[in-house]
Amino acid sequence: MIRHCVALAILVALATISYAQHPSLPSSFQAKTVHSPEGADIFVRWGGTGAVVVLIHGYAENSDSWSPLASDLMKDHTVVVPDLRGIGRSSKPTGGYDKKTQAKDIRAVVTALGFDKTFVVAHDIGNMVAYAYAAMYPDKVDRLVVMDAPIPGIEPWNTILLNPGVWHFNFHGPDAERLVAGRERIYFDRIWNDFTGDPSKPDEATRNFFTATYAQPGGMRAGFAQFTAFSIDAADNKVFEQVKLKMPVLAVGGEKSFGPLQAVIMRHVAVNVQEAVVPRSGHWLMEESPVYTVNLVRSFLDSPAATIPVRATADHDVGETRLTPGEFKFPQQGNPGTGSSGVGGIETVVLKGDPNESGVYTIMLRVPAHTQIAAHSHRDDRVATVVSGTWHIGYGDKFDESKLKTLTPGSFYTEPPGRNHFAETGDEPVVVQITGSGPSSTEYVDPTQDPRTRRSN
Repeated sequence: MIRHCVALAILVALATISYAQHPSLPSSFQAKTVHSPEGADIFVRWGGTGAVVVLIHGYAENSDSWSPLASDLMKDHTVVVPDLRGIGRSSKPTGGYDKKTQAKDIRAVVTALGFDKTFVVAHDIGNMVAYAYAAMYPDKVDRLVVMDAPIPGIEPWNTILLNPGVWHFNFHGPDAERLVAGRERIYFDRIWNDFTGDPSKPDEATRNFFTATYAQPGGMRAGFAQFTAFSIDAADNKVFEQVKLKMPVLAVGGEKSFGPLQAVIMRHVAVNVQEAVVPRSGHWLMEESPVYTVNLVRSFLDSPAATIPVRATADHDVGETRLTPGEFKFPQQGNPGTGSSGVGGIETVVLKGDPNESGVYTIMLRVPAHTQIAAHSHRDDRVATVVSGTWHIGYGDKFDESKLKTLTPGSFYTEPPGRNHFAETGDEPVVVQITGSGPSSTEYVDPTQDPRTRRSN
């Protein structure tokens, strides 16, 4: 009897080992490779019917990590699951691992499949790509889910970087590649073990599968490149942050990992953030707590449209404002803010509304003497009046002194949406009053001339 029980236990154990499976997307999904204009070939799988959901995976994994969520959502959604450049079956170019470029890869995939507006769900490094995507294509994202990872440049980013647990953020380059060559599993085990709430997750089959995908020629180089680009990402995100996301955002953290911090991060960049924490889970939500996480995401995607919080005003504030020129309270130092050109010396006062929010706003700018502003544009339609000083402004894709027109106090001019313009002051500062319809933004024709980027480097 004892021998029989022992034999049965061995057979059960062997069967369990034999049938251990790595994560895999549904076999019914179609697959193709889409060429991104940004110089990468992106492998993507998709399936199901209904509203489109794009799933963006993270590091130490690939698109197969979405197996539990994809299998559930495909019942009534069209699920699109790409491999990020350099990972899985996508190509491994030498560059383009900044998240802004990878967001363009994702957009190329979405449009190549014939889709346009989608939900976006992301995890880990995927959060960073998804945030860039939502910031660049805000009218193409119905709802956004981000799970358990920071956003470079968005607070408390600098504090997070001081945590020894994120050692892998700075572990990259040729020597790192040589150190892990043939030892990829050891390297990834350290990451999986450090961030899990359950030491058995991810399981052996999953670990072996993901390790094998990164051990392909060029795989570790491309994986490390995701981290090498963080300084570029931080600079880009500082610019994106000036215009808050308007779509509903679900910020999910594992209880034993980011927890409520995920929502704290996203409230810096979005106005409508819902917070969720997955109990007892660490970072690997699809492996550690798939059922809970799937239900959480599905509930958010399927819920009635969430309203954007409206900023309440005090009872006595009914929008009545009267100010004489002497009552404008300019700050004591530059604070260019949204709707300005971003030049550090510009001082900004918001007179009505908020250029970061929907609706009419009016701002007043004081531009220092001898200031030259390169060609740039704003997303909203704006009108302006010169209050004091002599303002020189022109339209075009680069600064051209011959195209400047001199505008004295009382002069009026327009800044049509997307129309590039440039300006300069002479020997005296200039005060300009601008009215537009938010949310506003500022995009330079030549990014190297963007003073906001230079300040963040």
